[in-house]
Amino acid sequence: MDQWLGGSAVEPKEYATNEEKRDLVREMGLMRKLGQHPHVVRFLGCCTLDEPPLLIMELVSRGKLQSFLREHRSQGAYYNEPEDDGCLGPRDLAQFALQVAQGMDYIHRKGIIHRDLAARNVLVDEHSQCKVADFGLSRSVRDSETDVYQQKSKGALPVRWMAPECLYLQVFTTKSDAWAFGILLWEIVTLGSTPYPGLSAQEVIHAVRDGRVMAQPVHCRWELYRLMRACWHPDPKERPPFSKLATDLDQLIKLNAGYIDLDNFPEHAYYNIEYGVDEKL
Repeated sequence: MDQWLGGSAVEPKEYATNEEKRDLVREMGLMRKLGQHPHVVRFLGCCTLDEPPLLIMELVSRGKLQSFLREHRSQGAYYNEPEDDGCLGPRDLAQFALQVAQGMDYIHRKGIIHRDLAARNVLVDEHSQCKVADFGLSRSVRDSETDVYQQKSKGALPVRWMAPECLYLQVFTTKSDAWAFGILLWEIVTLGSTPYPGLSAQEVIHAVRDGRVMAQPVHCRWELYRLMRACWHPDPKERPPFSKLATDLDQLIKLNAGYIDLDNFPEHAYYNIEYGVDEKL
């Protein structure tokens, strides 16, 4: 008999609409297709016979990457050369990015677009391994002729992670996931800060429309920022696939050249905000 190693259940919120319940059932189907990968949260089972439907997945003990980074930032637990396991160093941050890229490469090879890639939707386990999670907005394009998903209905989407074609054409592809990964990489480098500091959600939309991107963080070297800029290329076809992003990040880690200078992290330059209705499109 298999040993129960723990898991967590997701169910619709109280008084969930039929549409929200259908979304959860769709998420169950996608997670069943995914199979297993060390950097994707593992599907354990589901129950749809009774109300409410339940999605059961592995328990990932350290929670969201966003919260994990912010906690270390608030405690000042980050250094270029960490003295203990309770602190984060540049190599840890680069490893987080690499693990997410590897997980996303696997997800795309399964014919699935995530559509909501962000630090809040990546989980961290007890070994500080990152796992891509939250497939509520994900869509399968495996049977599509174009590998494109076009949203035809209204839905709340997080504007700070959205590519131009998502904001203005409601078109989603693996390349819009790459754009979001560039934002996530910025989140990692800035220890969970809110993207586009100083801008409202509407100002972000206008900035993206005008081709403006976030500046290079002062404690981040060009070699790493270059990957962000590649993800934010205005032409989706020019954005790198996750296989390339993973290879590039792996090379940077092996070179161990200090691409993030945490000893000079500009704490005053970044902040966190709570997401309200106006933060979604």
